[in-house]
Amino acid sequence: MHTTTNRVTGIIDIGSNTVRLSVYQISGNGAYRVVDQGRWSARLSQRMAADGTLPAEAANELAEVLRHYVRICAKHGAERIRAVATAAIRQAVNREDVIARLRSASGLDIEILSGEEEARIGSVAMLNSLPLDDGFVVDIGGGSTEITLLRNREVVSAVSFPIGCVNVSARYGLGEGPVTPETMNEIFADTKRLLEGAAWIAKHPGLPLIGLGGTVRALAKLRQRESGYPFPHLHGYEMSEADVSGTLEDLARITVPQRRKRPGLSKDRGDVIVPGLAVLLGVMKHTRASALAVCGTGLRDGLFYETCEPYPLPASVGDVLEESVRNLNALYPAAPGEHLRQVRKLAAALFERLAGSSPLPEESRRLLETAVSLSRIGATIDYNDCADHTFYMLLHTHWNGLSHRETILTAAIASYRSSSSSRRKLSPYQSLLLDDDQETVVRLGTLLLLASALDRSESQAISALGIAVEDKKLRLLAESEDPLPVERMEVANMAKEFKKVWGMTPELQVVRTNAAASADRL
Repeated sequence: MHTTTNRVTGIIDIGSNTVRLSVYQISGNGAYRVVDQGRWSARLSQRMAADGTLPAEAANELAEVLRHYVRICAKHGAERIRAVATAAIRQAVNREDVIARLRSASGLDIEILSGEEEARIGSVAMLNSLPLDDGFVVDIGGGSTEITLLRNREVVSAVSFPIGCVNVSARYGLGEGPVTPETMNEIFADTKRLLEGAAWIAKHPGLPLIGLGGTVRALAKLRQRESGYPFPHLHGYEMSEADVSGTLEDLARITVPQRRKRPGLSKDRGDVIVPGLAVLLGVMKHTRASALAVCGTGLRDGLFYETCEPYPLPASVGDVLEESVRNLNALYPAAPGEHLRQVRKLAAALFERLAGSSPLPEESRRLLETAVSLSRIGATIDYNDCADHTFYMLLHTHWNGLSHRETILTAAIASYRSSSSSRRKLSPYQSLLLDDDQETVVRLGTLLLLASALDRSESQAISALGIAVEDKKLRLLAESEDPLPVERMEVANMAKEFKKVWGMTPELQVVRTNAAASADRL
């Protein structure tokens, strides 16, 4: 989709625990991003009256928050605001009166999502952001938990249960003190009983469990903080059942005030993190999941994809990465697309010819192609320090399709200038890397440098390239209508670095006729 002007859409999620706003912008070149956000700890499930109604005081507070969110959207020039409500309002006896009151106060038409719709939309967000074909998706909210089974990137089954971190806390009267083992066992038993009502949940052991929502994000943030995890993103972070169980036991034995002082755990999660993790662990045990992976996207993102349809849902795991790279380049258009495509072709040709001479990991081609495509985004900040800015942006910008380790390697390859600078960049992330990763970065980084040198004029002047290895020389026979003086100079300038890594010196020869019979047409 390409439009002539920016389009702005506000998405409001009226959750049982938190009311959130995201303001999305789609630019004229098809790039999309979040330009503003809002968050209010509502605790709607906790404030329900004994007769199942949402009190007027809570509804009035919510109305004021929604008016505030509408003003934020107006500031950004939003042409549309989509607001949805989930479990707390869905379960409220007086939900129609509440919706009418909110509409009158804010001017918003609020949709009440069913549990199954909530599960499906959350899965849409996950499928757009994680390269997985199969798995369970769990979204633990304040008043409900949604579970979805995915096979071949399609929703097979989905269900919603009326248990969440807020209403479980209220139901068991957890209060401010530690949670006893007896109470924990009761929560586990009730969770198991509910899950057994959907027989399909237990029939697919060994699949990964993908976690959405505040409970899972809070768990990941806490574990990253306590383990000194060096990568700055939650999305894609993985944990084992033992990790979840250990953290739950640790938090259950201390009081709520002590939890609120725990580094890495937000204060407003102190009283609901234990019931939320109890439900999560119950789901993990019942599904017999292989691991828990954090999904940083959620209901608002799924609503954005459905509402704005910036691009079709990725059909394969590779499409997740491809779309994310496309969006990054559209957000930060520092290099002509024709130049990046030419460098990708040249890098692929060099890789094909040289990969056999030095064993490289299976994912090397994918990492190299991705690094080439993103190698110039740092120039949108400053051309002279492009490499350093590229490395930083790729580590701190939200993009999808790679593991944390692969993202670090791609950033190092895309920003490669020398083996020594690469080693310095990778040093803080050694705990996430494999023994040979530094060597992989150096080899792929020098291939990228050489491929970039071969189109330094950004004119795509080389129409065919022959590659031969002879007597420690990498002979590059380029067919072109141009003598390529700039490219020849650039190849000569980086020849020393290339020889240090690959043990051969690149030499560029230009043939301006069809005499380069051995050349492979690009």
